[in-house]
Amino acid sequence: MSRGFYDRDPRRVSRELLGKLLVRKEAKQLRTARIVEVEAYLGANDPAAHSFAGRTPRNAVLFGPPGYAYVYFIYGNHYCLNVSCLPDGVAGGILFRAVEPLTGIEEMARLRNVSINSPRDLRKLTSGPGRLAEAFGITRERDNDKDLTNASSDLFIADDGYRVRRILTTPRIGITKAAERPLRYIIAGNEFVSGPKTGNLKPTLKSR
Repeated sequence: MSRGFYDRDPRRVSRELLGKLLVRKEAKQLRTARIVEVEAYLGANDPAAHSFAGRTPRNAVLFGPPGYAYVYFIYGNHYCLNVSCLPDGVAGGILFRAVEPLTGIEEMARLRNVSINSPRDLRKLTSGPGRLAEAFGITRERDNDKDLTNASSDLFIADDGYRVRRILTTPRIGITKAAERPLRYIIAGNEFVSGPKTGNLKPTLKSR
């Protein structure tokens, strides 16, 4: 995934991130999962964005070049993974809310400290931003400001050619500011999406 892919409006990047792969390389092990739910945050024009109040040591990655990991700690118990968008100096980002586990599932379960007794239990691994960060061993100390366009990195985003058939948009969840904006994007019908059931939501796009 090139840097130019992220050098665009977060709303457009969000749609095109769906179906891509989140990859963690660790020793000889590979953990991969398909991105199924994201939220766009629009920087200076978005009261819900971490960058809304301006640049700080905490959010500096969002103001830097596109394609870098921004990791923050929330509620005193979990990390959240984001990727920076837009040109260097202009803040914008995307929060990864849920992914569908593909490989390295046993290690994800170990890191999450959950038992997988049936296919339905897989949803416990990565359905939610905190869960997916834990399953991929993502922390601020380890991964903040990591280049997600670099396939030599131990954490990056890849394209395996998968094409999404339908995308749904909804208001973002778990926030209080600008909560009405339809900036949450999900793969329609995917069982690994977090939050409320999505059966009655409106499809907005088809993939190319």
